[in-house]
Amino acid sequence: MQKKLIPDYLDKLQVYQAGKPIEELAREKGLTEISKLASNENPLGPSPFAIREMTNALWDVHRYPDMHATALKEKLANLYKVEKENIVLGNGSEGIMGYIARAFIQAGDEVLTAEKTFIGFHILATAAGAKVRTVPRTKDMRYDTKALAEAVNENTKVLYIANPDNPTGTYITEQEFDYLMQYVPKHTIVILDEAYFEFAQSTWDYPDSMKYRYDNVITLRTFSKAYGLSGIRVGYGFAHKDFIQALHKVKLPFEPSLIAQKGAVGALSDYPHLERTIRNNTKRYYETLKFLDQKGFRPVRSITNFIAFKTGSAEASDFLFQKLLDHGVIIRPLKANKMPDWVRISIGLKEEMKHFFHAMEELLPEYDKKFGRPDTEMA
Repeated sequence: MQKKLIPDYLDKLQVYQAGKPIEELAREKGLTEISKLASNENPLGPSPFAIREMTNALWDVHRYPDMHATALKEKLANLYKVEKENIVLGNGSEGIMGYIARAFIQAGDEVLTAEKTFIGFHILATAAGAKVRTVPRTKDMRYDTKALAEAVNENTKVLYIANPDNPTGTYITEQEFDYLMQYVPKHTIVILDEAYFEFAQSTWDYPDSMKYRYDNVITLRTFSKAYGLSGIRVGYGFAHKDFIQALHKVKLPFEPSLIAQKGAVGALSDYPHLERTIRNNTKRYYETLKFLDQKGFRPVRSITNFIAFKTGSAEASDFLFQKLLDHGVIIRPLKANKMPDWVRISIGLKEEMKHFFHAMEELLPEYDKKFGRPDTEMA
């Protein structure tokens, strides 16, 4: 019998689905006004400082980038008061998740997380041959830390926590994190995925992992969200130097790219741009939350740059997604996250959110005839 080349555990995986590109929708529908509110990108775009650094770097693209990313690591080390030996860089935080899977997860290892959390990690862990166990969420779509504490055991190799979570925008509090860590074995690697840290950090009971620094915790952050650099893919992680050394042994030698390193350095030099990003997000978030509440939906309270809300059925989610596309508004249905009766909308500029509000007003009469409003229970 011929040996199977593709492992069985890959058969159950589906390719990650990104948000629909603006160009594709424009081509399909012939639209000129399009608001992409699907991928949690920064609607203000990148900092001019980042653009300047990347533009200047174009003259050097015939050279390999600094393999040690010295300038970027120095910026991050100064900002977060750590040593460069505690920093790892990659093509987005997902790139570093890939290094973690390569370095620490072997076929048959047990990985624990919450159900319906960030699908990217589930794909990477499963692709490494891990046995992924999940615990249910609470009714208000939060991580159930008590359930995680009961589920973690001596065989748990990795515990993954997205904080804040994607796609719900909910978070684990300081008290909940302290409680959970009492039950986590010291040999279990805890991944704290803080991709939305900049939006969450002002929340009074949000546990900034940099204030803890457990030896078995790896913190992941990114320049793709608040810093507006999704297109160049650069993320960073903090951990004990032994973990970092292991990750450097398996990472590709010239990640991130030259342009990514320069853009990230520029972004860190422009704090006012980050402040503008947070201000816009806060204002537009509350406007959107109010709109959805008034229309009878039950949006989840989020501390990120997106809002998830329940439609009530997979058919309702697909209807909303398709009808909004007809109006030039791109949102994210959550079927891939095993939440077929939910959708997620990113927070955009004032004009983009008005575009969404107007489109919703136009389609809701037909939506109501077909589906009505979802039940009041969150889950």
